[in-house]
Amino acid sequence: MNVLITGASGGLGRAFAIDCAERGYNLLLTDINATGLYTVKQGLLRQYNTCILTKSCDITNDNDVEELMTFAREQDFKLDMLLNVAGIDHEGGFTERSFKQISSILRVNIEATLRITNQALLLRRPNSRFYVVFVSSLASLYPMPLKATYAASKRFLLDFSIALGQELKGQKVSVLSLCPGGLPTTQDALNGIAAQGFWGSVTTNKLEKVAHNTISKVQRNRHVYIPGVLNRSFSIAGKVLPAGFIAKLLYNRWNKAQKQWLVIDKKA
Repeated sequence: MNVLITGASGGLGRAFAIDCAERGYNLLLTDINATGLYTVKQGLLRQYNTCILTKSCDITNDNDVEELMTFAREQDFKLDMLLNVAGIDHEGGFTERSFKQISSILRVNIEATLRITNQALLLRRPNSRFYVVFVSSLASLYPMPLKATYAASKRFLLDFSIALGQELKGQKVSVLSLCPGGLPTTQDALNGIAAQGFWGSVTTNKLEKVAHNTISKVQRNRHVYIPGVLNRSFSIAGKVLPAGFIAKLLYNRWNKAQKQWLVIDKKA
């Protein structure tokens, strides 16, 4: 099986790469961070006997994406699975962020993800099952004050993935949206989890387990995966409680957490 992973230089992307390599899958890893890609590739080659290709790419750039696809064609790397991991957020309230930061969230999380998905579908192996994973978020299930743009961008991916899965079901394409809680991917993410205290710790998911279960579930034709029993219970609450009430609760939680979070980041 040939797998393309975006955002593969660290965090969840690296966890996906390790799990796929353990399964014996061939990998095409891409990220804007060329140095990080090289490090991941060397680590995988030392442990696993499988094909590991890397190509640095800014997925917000049309030319970079075209070069990535040309590279895959030159390597005769027909795709069986796409793991859309690349994404960004900028912490802080809407008026506290520049419009450049706000628009970059939409450009990476939505526009670039759809660009790479559109192109990857053209490279899928003929007459074979194809799997697509979108990394959404638990935040996609609620209106999220102080994370409004990020949560809305992830909601787009959740809704889009469900619709795309139905659209392409007859073409042997399975689509899953991963909606995790906190993930210990970067120092900033760890600071955020710490700032949330108890709720941050109990809603955080282990990278290795999330990666393994996600790949298993998309291959079983699951459409949405919310890791963690507590997180799944929160998702049910989001469906039955009024949106305004949830927004108020979340504002109170995030207002306190972000104040501490951003102080931690300034000290780091």
